[in-house]
Amino acid sequence: MLERIEEKLMILADAAKYDVSCSSSGSKRKNVGGIGDASSSGICHTYTEDGRCVSLLKILLTNHCIYDCAFCVSRRSNDVKRAAFTVDEVVDLTMNFYRRNYIEGLFLSSGIFKSADFTMERLLRIVKKLRLEHRYNGYIHLKTIPGASEELITEAGLYVDRMSINLEMPTSKGLKLVAPEKDHDSVRKPLAFVDTKIQTFQSEKKLIKHTPTFVPAGQSTQMVIGATPENDFEVMSVANEFYKSYNLKRVYYSGYIPINNDNKNLPQIGTRPPLIRENRLYQTDWLLRFYKFDLSEILNPEFQELDLDIDPKLSWALRNLYQFPVDVNKASYEMLIRIPGVGRQSAMKMIQARKFGLLREYQIKKMGIAFNRVKHFMICADTKVLPGFQYAPQLKQNILQLGSSKYKSAIPENQLSLF
Repeated sequence: MLERIEEKLMILADAAKYDVSCSSSGSKRKNVGGIGDASSSGICHTYTEDGRCVSLLKILLTNHCIYDCAFCVSRRSNDVKRAAFTVDEVVDLTMNFYRRNYIEGLFLSSGIFKSADFTMERLLRIVKKLRLEHRYNGYIHLKTIPGASEELITEAGLYVDRMSINLEMPTSKGLKLVAPEKDHDSVRKPLAFVDTKIQTFQSEKKLIKHTPTFVPAGQSTQMVIGATPENDFEVMSVANEFYKSYNLKRVYYSGYIPINNDNKNLPQIGTRPPLIRENRLYQTDWLLRFYKFDLSEILNPEFQELDLDIDPKLSWALRNLYQFPVDVNKASYEMLIRIPGVGRQSAMKMIQARKFGLLREYQIKKMGIAFNRVKHFMICADTKVLPGFQYAPQLKQNILQLGSSKYKSAIPENQLSLF
């Protein structure tokens, strides 16, 4: 019996590694006399270099699937070993791993077997049993099954911390190339439904104190990058729209990993996953969400691909040199965080420090800022402005020569391995 569970775990944990939309932050579920804690101090999580969370028990309920998506390792036509957990097996694994301090939460997804409602009903039974029978208050991230009924989604939202549903390919056209049985409407509808429910429960909470929580850590989605021919502008346009339309907490970008596949529309075995591109998309996402950039400033119809050898903020600065250098003793916070190499905490340090006097270069260096980069875009009280003008290509080359290795080259040989 034990060997059978271990074999299932190996198969279904391996199949789940391709899904990256599992963030364990943002939940405020408290522990009241139960086991585990998903509040901000209760989740201890870390991320691998490719952005995957490793603190959650991350498994599929089953890798059986009625769909034949060419990019998916669990597609029905793929010759892989199949397995399926029972409801009790998932519950027991979660509790046992948690008690041994191996995990701090559960990320549960599934292939779709029989029907969307049939699969969603079993996922719901798992989370209800954890919450109600085992009084487990740890973090739970549940993947919504496309096409599942609103009644099942609503009930599941009362027991989980975060829900997500994968967009798969960034555009409908790309999705039809590799998954003709699917469409984006089946993703948009549950995202819109859950977003409306979240807002409804939040409004009721203001009037009725004991209103239950509903998906307190919000929603997320995932896009596979590099499987279909969308450019970076198309990818980020979709992400930007979803953030605004459905109030998503995160959009995840997953570089396509070639699998055993004879579909000519997909990169074949031997093609390296686009990890550098994936990283640039995450950086762009960060600029949109936390640095008050508009998408049109970073990507637009005239500039549709991100630079791979430099980060998107530096790329924007080199295309807008007329806005620089920035005087750190006069500039607003909003302008300081636009300086390449200056983050939000560094900008706040500058704002606070200049209350006590003019900032000089030696003080900027002590703030932990990459001075070799920022010196080209800022002036301090003692900065000596050199005569002449550095054009963008020349300035870019100088920064690359002095910068860290991750900015020096974007050739595939320098990419990290996923596993």
